[in-house]
Amino acid sequence: MTRRACYTRAFRMQKTSASSAKRATGPSDVGRYIARVPEPGRATLKKIRATIRSIVPRDATEAISYGIPAFRWNGALVGYAAFKNHCSFFPMGSSVLDSFRDELKPYRTAKGTLSFPLDKPMPASLIKKIVKARLAQNAAKKAR
Repeated sequence: MTRRACYTRAFRMQKTSASSAKRATGPSDVGRYIARVPEPGRATLKKIRATIRSIVPRDATEAISYGIPAFRWNGALVGYAAFKNHCSFFPMGSSVLDSFRDELKPYRTAKGTLSFPLDKPMPASLIKKIVKARLAQNAAKKAR
């Protein structure tokens, strides 16, 4: 094989792997993510997903983003994930957490993250409030 052929072959292989890495994800990938989570985390993630789906507009998209299930609508909206000892909810705009400071006292918080036990999901009403606030933030951002 000539030197040029080697470079061409290497470039093709690199191009193929790069394009597959950029492959779009969707709800089926989110379903696979949730299916791999052991109980009780799986049930918690299913509840969170159903709660979010009940409130987001129909044109919101669901995909894996940064390795976790997430929703997008006019930009990143919210994400959620399960870990070994807890689940987390990520309002992808940490400023929204300041609005709910009193309601979030029972949960461990960090910048842009809410953590809670695997078997004790956040109340659906609180998730809905946070998602509505994020929807309003993204709508305002789009209007600008």
